[in-house]
Amino acid sequence: MIDALIFDSGVGGLSVSADIRRRMPWLSLGYVCDNAALPYGTKDDAWLVARIVAVCESACRQARPRALVIACNTASTLALEALRARLSMPVIGTVPAIKPAAETTRSRTIGLLATRATVRRPYLDRLIDDHARGCRVIRVAADTLVIEAEHLLKGQTVDPARVREAIAPLRAVENIDVVVLGCTHFPLLRDYLEPLLSPGVRWIDSGAAIARRLESVLSEAPARADRSTPAAAVEAGGRATPSPDASSWATAASAPGLAPALMRFGHAPPAMLEIASPAVAVHVS
Repeated sequence: MIDALIFDSGVGGLSVSADIRRRMPWLSLGYVCDNAALPYGTKDDAWLVARIVAVCESACRQARPRALVIACNTASTLALEALRARLSMPVIGTVPAIKPAAETTRSRTIGLLATRATVRRPYLDRLIDDHARGCRVIRVAADTLVIEAEHLLKGQTVDPARVREAIAPLRAVENIDVVVLGCTHFPLLRDYLEPLLSPGVRWIDSGAAIARRLESVLSEAPARADRSTPAAAVEAGGRATPSPDASSWATAASAPGLAPALMRFGHAPPAMLEIASPAVAVHVS
């Protein structure tokens, strides 16, 4: 048994893993990514729900987590209800940080970078209506940033021109003073994104809020039987040493650069997670 299993389509959930470790460095964390189906934002909704449930069920059988963290906005807006119906442990989702953005903005103009699937979701409409009524929210589908973030963590070159093109719609709008990073991949590209807008712009993501929610959930969930195994130790420079219970899984485990990326965040090299249905042609970026 581990404290929490973190799920994402790719390595974007590692940004959430880092926030969780900063808040609770003693936790044992597992990681699972469905990188064979990356990127999620371009896939059919019904197929995605079935796929996400299949991947999470398989990984939870192996990891036996006290809680499951869905560190993916697209998966959360689609499959949370289905996952909670099928799994016995608490399932924590990720939603774009619209509420804190609305509380922060002075210009009442908010930028939102997310995947195409998240941008068009009715759930996002409700979030904006509930928490940002009276604000102008500029939605930008920036699926190309998912691939660029994957490249970055795998030691490949990020294309600055593609990053600039992805956020061009925000650069064309005056008075934006807050940008919501509505995909867990995007905080990994913060150093590339921030120089492209005015210095006074605030960039907000959901990582810290997820860590706080996990802390609350685990305080109420049954404790691990064995608390003696140390969690990953964070090293200087943000790197971490995997502990014996920091297992990880991937649906394309041999993807170049994946193992080093996971190890940088305190997770072990991934084991292969076989998903029979719904199948997808392996796609490795």
